[in-house]
Amino acid sequence: MTNTLSTPDTTTTPDAAATDAAAGTAHWATQDTPIGPFTAVVDSGGAVLASGWTTELGELLPQVHPSLHPGELVSGDIGPVAEAVARYHDGDLTAIDAIAVRQRSGEFLTHAWDVLRTVEPGTPVTYTEYATRAGRPKAVRAAAAACARNAVALFVPCHRVLRTDGSLGGFRWGLPAKRWLIDHEAARSRTA
Repeated sequence: MTNTLSTPDTTTTPDAAATDAAAGTAHWATQDTPIGPFTAVVDSGGAVLASGWTTELGELLPQVHPSLHPGELVSGDIGPVAEAVARYHDGDLTAIDAIAVRQRSGEFLTHAWDVLRTVEPGTPVTYTEYATRAGRPKAVRAAAAACARNAVALFVPCHRVLRTDGSLGGFRWGLPAKRWLIDHEAARSRTA
């Protein structure tokens, strides 16, 4: 099933295109950002399979669903993804919105990842609000699990979810990175 929201393609269940892309070659690249090095793995169709503030593929690939693992990984040009990462960090908060992502899991998690893409920059939500937006207000732990299992950081902006008391909570790439992202988006949202 392909995402039917107004957000870019997030393939969440097996389909022919995702299966074909998974069997192909994926490219990866690392680029410098104000937070530190950011690496993205992009499938042959241009969708991000994994991303985060690291130089280590070994930190990214275990987060990719086994059915989406590419047949081959090649270091090289990741095209529009690299441009979007640079533009986002330079202040264009919408640059990441048009980038396709591909993740797969159970029905709630895949829906919750789609919902995360609708959280506007500069307006973080709590885990409780996120669970409600995802249609399961009592499933706060499941909403937190969606953030924790998100393989495509930045493009599926799990950093925009905070604890009820407004504190940061967790973030795979470290709380300083999450704080930078929240502050960056807040500052840019005020000037937009």
